[in-house]
Amino acid sequence: MSRAAPLPKPLTIWIINPFDDIPGEGLPPLRYWSLARVLAGRGHNVIWWSATWSHRRKATRSVPLGIRDEEGFSVRLVATRPYKKDVSLARFASHRNFGRTFERLANESIASGQLVRPDLIVASLAPLDSLEAAARLAQRLDANLIVDSVEIWPDSFERLMPGPQWLKKILSPLFLSGMYRRRHAVIQAADALSSATQIFLDTIACDLSSDSRADKTAPYVCPFGAYLQEFNPPPRTVNHVPVLHEKTAATSDTLPLQCVYSGMLAAGQDVDTLIAAAKILSASAIAATLHIAGTGPFEDSLRKAAAALGGSCRVRVHGLLHRKAYVQLLSECDVGLVLVRPESPAAIPYKACDYAAAGLAIVNSLPGELESLITRFVAGLKYTAGDAASLARAISLLASNRPLLLDYRQGARQLAEAEFDREKLYSQFAQWIEATAS
Repeated sequence: MSRAAPLPKPLTIWIINPFDDIPGEGLPPLRYWSLARVLAGRGHNVIWWSATWSHRRKATRSVPLGIRDEEGFSVRLVATRPYKKDVSLARFASHRNFGRTFERLANESIASGQLVRPDLIVASLAPLDSLEAAARLAQRLDANLIVDSVEIWPDSFERLMPGPQWLKKILSPLFLSGMYRRRHAVIQAADALSSATQIFLDTIACDLSSDSRADKTAPYVCPFGAYLQEFNPPPRTVNHVPVLHEKTAATSDTLPLQCVYSGMLAAGQDVDTLIAAAKILSASAIAATLHIAGTGPFEDSLRKAAAALGGSCRVRVHGLLHRKAYVQLLSECDVGLVLVRPESPAAIPYKACDYAAAGLAIVNSLPGELESLITRFVAGLKYTAGDAASLARAISLLASNRPLLLDYRQGARQLAEAEFDREKLYSQFAQWIEATAS
């Protein structure tokens, strides 16, 4: 008779990340909410240090009552300065403020006996300021430090610099060399490294000397993943039986193709190309609805552009959806759009994991890891970022060839089951984290 593996000795684990949505905001759980939940479920005392300013919503937030009873872990919010633009001096000032205040509050709470010393600190890269604070605390408190890379700083800022590539190579050392030195120092100080993607891990591993590599626990990759149980598997066959509406009868292979883009509406995302593609699709009489779910500085302009469109292809801008509405929207769509420009630092974004879990054929502009997975699982098509005709061709093909669409949808779900099942991924991630303390 088999027995479940025994749970490890309870640890006090701090998670340091100011960006992710926290419980109570009504949004889908992201990486650190999911990780905190799993670690708490394994018997650990988990505290997630975050910020009062929501990076996604650009609004102040607070911790709801009863969160420890509901989730099993605590959230401690650090008061930080607001900022409106993702690339701005105000944002850097906010991160510096968060790092300093977090370190002070942590020291004071331990000195007063309000909190016990952590055994493990899991700190996200980015931002750098709180990561450096976590490294200093780990050294002073004799705690193990895990640097978890979910974004590559300052590389991502280099890509977003204006101007041609030759100019970026000149400006980058002038403006970003200090950030590279800071990252190098904290990576050297870490006891272990983890990452959301292999390319991120490879990048930060370059900061390690051969001696420090030998001293560290073997690094670990845990993708963002998705909760597969939120979505039903996609259909396997095309329904040719007419579905009666008020004035028309249509089958599933003649209904408008439902496509969705979810995520930030900001620099680095290729959402303006979606508007141009919609015009091309309407000119070709392709019936499709292109849904946009998310918020950001481009939201207002996208709403105006969508309202001005006419023809067979419509664009609907939903704004930032709460979890239930977001899951419902993806469940009603056929195609998930990964619209990302080359300057974006993304490798396998949350949206790709969600699309795969919902069984949506994926139209993707990202090269590298995501493109390889889509190809391996036959889960969708690629298009060229910034090329509206390329995006329109991909959508048109899926609208006109519903058997091919269904094949891609099956492949996407298989991709999610094999690579993006968050229940499995984060349980394994938690076990690796526990092993770093032994």
